[in-house]
Amino acid sequence: MKRVSLVTKILGLVLSLSLFLVLLLTSCFAYMEGMQIAEDKGHLALELSRTISFMPTVEESLEMENPSEVIQPIVEKIRKETGAEFIVVGNAAGIRYSHPEVSEIGKPMEGGDNERALEKGEYYTSEAAGSLGLSIRGKSPIFDKEGNIIGIVSVGFLVEDVRHQIFKALSTEIIISLVAIMISVLGSYMLARSIRKDTLGLEPFEIANLYKEKNAVLQSVKEGIIAIDQNGLITSMNQPAKKILHIRESVRHLKVDGLFPSTYLFEVLKSGKPQMDKEIFWKDKSIIVNCTPIFDSNGVSGVVASFRDRTEMEEMINTLSEVKMHSEDLRAQTHEFANKLYVLSGLLQLGEYDEAIEMIQSETSELKSLNRVVFDQIKDAKMQALLLGKIGKASEKKINFEIDPQSYLEKLPSHIKLSQLTLILGNIIDNAFEAVFDIKKPEVKFFATDIGNDLIFEVSDNGKGIREEDIAHLFDRGFTSKTSENPRGYGLYNADQVVKELGGIIEFQNEEENTVFTVYLPKAQIGGEEG
Repeated sequence: MKRVSLVTKILGLVLSLSLFLVLLLTSCFAYMEGMQIAEDKGHLALELSRTISFMPTVEESLEMENPSEVIQPIVEKIRKETGAEFIVVGNAAGIRYSHPEVSEIGKPMEGGDNERALEKGEYYTSEAAGSLGLSIRGKSPIFDKEGNIIGIVSVGFLVEDVRHQIFKALSTEIIISLVAIMISVLGSYMLARSIRKDTLGLEPFEIANLYKEKNAVLQSVKEGIIAIDQNGLITSMNQPAKKILHIRESVRHLKVDGLFPSTYLFEVLKSGKPQMDKEIFWKDKSIIVNCTPIFDSNGVSGVVASFRDRTEMEEMINTLSEVKMHSEDLRAQTHEFANKLYVLSGLLQLGEYDEAIEMIQSETSELKSLNRVVFDQIKDAKMQALLLGKIGKASEKKINFEIDPQSYLEKLPSHIKLSQLTLILGNIIDNAFEAVFDIKKPEVKFFATDIGNDLIFEVSDNGKGIREEDIAHLFDRGFTSKTSENPRGYGLYNADQVVKELGGIIEFQNEEENTVFTVYLPKAQIGGEEG
């Protein structure tokens, strides 16, 4: 089915409405104008007849032998001056003494509407057909000096002439109405053009289709999308955005402040420049935001922000990092153990049994010391696994990794996950290993305790320490002091973020002989009871 354009709809509607109103108003005006003209003509006819009936000449002439000789010239002159169609004067029997057509004088008056004047002496108007046609008449009785009815005066205007007068009066109104219709058509056309300009030349059905498509696109993408106008009022928000921001009800036409971090949105509104890949923290989530301005003829009219939850992505990345770290630790442990087996095998083949036994006893003694602390004083399996991996890695790198004999940990609270523990301690211990890599006697010490309300972990190394200019940026995202081909800069940043999520803090001491990092984690979960 062919669709009707917006211009055609508006023109058709306005034209139909204008025609209806013009016809209605013209009809009402014609009716009222006709009634008024007819009433005026009747009133004029009655006043003329009344005036003539009171003329002494007319009254006296009715008692003469030939009244028409006196009456006819008088009333004809009056008729021509007033524009009446006829003025007829008759006696008490209704015989004419005057008439526009002389041949009608002496004949009975026609119309049958003389009774009220001749019998009751009334003054009135009537409408009746006479010798000249249908007319509006004014009737007045003529009285003698004794008050007796001796005649009648009838003044009339033809109905046809009244109609011509009405049509003449309406012709001006019709011209004005036609001009009004033309103006309304022109105005409606200009309105339709203006609307099409505002809608970018799109028809209403096209706008409806675009709106449906926009909603479908908004709901199909996984990223959250929010749009605001120049006043900061929300104009659109899709379901993924509501899910990320924990919003259930409608937020249309509400202020964006308080519902979403609006700093970048208002910056884009003010500057008109997009902001891309900006990281913000909202409640328990890390969110990456892209803000793009919306332009119209007056400048920036709004902003569209697309954002995604970085937390889930980071959890996946952290899990992969954890797996990679464990695999590297196991590889290091396997490599170190294989090297020792090769040495032991060589000693046995050479018959150096005493040295072989001494080597075994030395390794056993060292492992017993470390394992005693790991297995007897560290009760948590997650910590045991982590420390064993780092022991193997330190052995491969020829780093003296000591676990303080005073360390003691019971089972960790359930809300502290292995991935979090790996991100915190794994990154700090690995940084300590790298700090002592080129030291003659590299040493890294680890201490842990759960005495009191906090879990305390301490990692110290005898490396070169932290440069003064680096201290302020130590926990910044992407910052690194390494000069390798692929510097990372996310280790301490991720560790700091996880510690903050758990409600703890990281402290460090930058001394001449060693650098100490201390982590404090509350045993009780934030917003809940102790795990």
